[in-house]
Amino acid sequence: MNLAIALLSILAIASVIGTVLQQNQPFNDYLIEFGPFWFEVFNTLGLYDVYSVGWFVAILLFLLASTSACLIRNAPGFMRDIRSFRLNAQDKSLRAFAHSRQYQSDLPAATIVERTQALFGQLGYKARVKERDGEILVAARKGGMNRIGYVLTHLGMVVILVGGLIDSKMYLKTLNMLGVVEVETRDLPVSQVPEESHLPPGALAGFRGSVNIPEGKWGDVAFIGLKDGYVVQNLPFKIEVEDFHIEHYDTGMPKSFNSDLKLTDKETGEVIEETIRVNHPLKYKGYNIFQSSFGDGGTELEFDAWQLFGKAGTKQELEGTVNKERTFEFEDEKYTLEFRDFSLFNVNPTEGPDGNTENTNFGPSVTFRLRDGSGQAIEYENYFQPVDFDGTKYFLSGVTPEVGAQQQFLFIPADRNDSLETFMAFYATLKDRDEITRIAAELVAQTPQGNQGGAAQSSAARSIADMVETFVEQGFSRLGEQVEQQLAERDMPPEMAEQARESSFRVVQSVLMRAYMETLQEQGVEDFGDRDEEFFEKALDVVTVIPNYGSPIFVAPTGFNHIQSTGLEVTRAPGMFWVYLGSLMLTLGIFMLFYIHYRRLWVLIKPAGLTDDDRPTHHRVVVAGTDARKNIDFDQAFAQFSDELMRQTGSNDQNDASTTPGKG
Repeated sequence: MNLAIALLSILAIASVIGTVLQQNQPFNDYLIEFGPFWFEVFNTLGLYDVYSVGWFVAILLFLLASTSACLIRNAPGFMRDIRSFRLNAQDKSLRAFAHSRQYQSDLPAATIVERTQALFGQLGYKARVKERDGEILVAARKGGMNRIGYVLTHLGMVVILVGGLIDSKMYLKTLNMLGVVEVETRDLPVSQVPEESHLPPGALAGFRGSVNIPEGKWGDVAFIGLKDGYVVQNLPFKIEVEDFHIEHYDTGMPKSFNSDLKLTDKETGEVIEETIRVNHPLKYKGYNIFQSSFGDGGTELEFDAWQLFGKAGTKQELEGTVNKERTFEFEDEKYTLEFRDFSLFNVNPTEGPDGNTENTNFGPSVTFRLRDGSGQAIEYENYFQPVDFDGTKYFLSGVTPEVGAQQQFLFIPADRNDSLETFMAFYATLKDRDEITRIAAELVAQTPQGNQGGAAQSSAARSIADMVETFVEQGFSRLGEQVEQQLAERDMPPEMAEQARESSFRVVQSVLMRAYMETLQEQGVEDFGDRDEEFFEKALDVVTVIPNYGSPIFVAPTGFNHIQSTGLEVTRAPGMFWVYLGSLMLTLGIFMLFYIHYRRLWVLIKPAGLTDDDRPTHHRVVVAGTDARKNIDFDQAFAQFSDELMRQTGSNDQNDASTTPGKG
């Protein structure tokens, strides 16, 4: 019993975990949510598919075997016990009972038997009479349903466990172990999944599978997660998603979502149209179709691919589709863009003008991965529209360099037209060595040293261009190190070195400003204001971090055709009926065990004295009883019964009576 309670407690805890923790989700989702350490711990315990993990099924099988053995061993005896009145009880054994009493009566034996049977009838006992060796035994019992409660309780457990095993993946795992079904681990279209990884419709065992169907599309399979892959469960009907609806709270969280489904039976052609929502499934021929999630169904994207290296500042207008890939080559290396998701709303907390936190919608975004030729990938989340921060608008690009890492953001300032054109043109100028050298030469020509002309002027221009290149490629800190190195080589006095250092930075600043001014002039901007100066400072901040961005291009999404998909969970649970039946049996059995008392009473009537003609002058009456529960209620019930029997049978010597009703 202790072992059974311990195992049932483990199953209860595991079931709670299986309810709280979403089951059979992609491993990457668990890895991102829990981190590498706890991901491995939970994976080792099998908590991502707890109802089918080996130890869970083993406990079910053990409890099934032990409970069945207990039931087989004890049920026949209990059933015989219900039918038996135990008419062979002897005087000595009755007097040894914890509840036993004896007295004398002058009434004839037949009268005592008659009144005893009547009293038993009033109390709801069934009684039998047996005469033997000059004595009469009246045996009675009631509450036999208590014993049936024992049988029902254990049988209910067996039925529940069988139902649970029917709906578990033990059937699938057995087929896989026998080689009948193969687990597919590759991400393939349904049409390309091998036949040995398909399950026919109408299998005896239950299953729980999932499928994502875009709006306007249909599907007739469900994917069942098994081991480190999946198998395909063919369905006897087609599911078409006619439309998908979703509502959001002000925080951007989903408020409700539902799907308009059209189900067509493949065999009969029967058509059912129904709208499903969370906890309100479509039920058909033992199958349940639940609304479980939603996602992107292949949103069509338009974007500009701005080059950050090579021909920096140039763009190419391209198209893409969520859940699909497109490849490109850059400097002889192959890259792959994997568009993974599209989000129409991105509501985030921001600080308002009054200092209070408010929810701001950043607009739509697209999530994609850029994978290089070696297979290394960086995940990006780029927004369509510039987002306002403290009066300045930025184009955002969230960067996640590796799985589980914290997302970081690249802020590119938007120009007067809320576009990337000005920044990209300015960045292209900074990356153009010849253009920077020209600007530097023009600035040098305006200085006293520039009057020398010739090689000295060219050398100075190239030196300045080198510093600008260092700033653009490696950042301000590396530029400082380069200047310090050059000053150390000249072995200048500290005062002159400080002046030279400040002069170097001013020259670089002047070249950068001249490049920016020329960029604005090429765009037709004539008036240079405070906003332009602020843009210049923000742009320089971005330029210094682009080398660490990790991508040779900047994906700037410009347009989309939003297509959603609904996540459906398709289940078939033939074991559910048995689980419900077993639960009913278990409930009834426990009720019978706790509230129905299985009690037995015996009244033995023996001659105590004989006349000259061998007739008894009086009788000794032994009353005994037992209760399977041995509770205090029976103490009172036995005392009341024996007192009433003594009264009705006319005991003439109660002082001679021996009572021990309190031993139990």
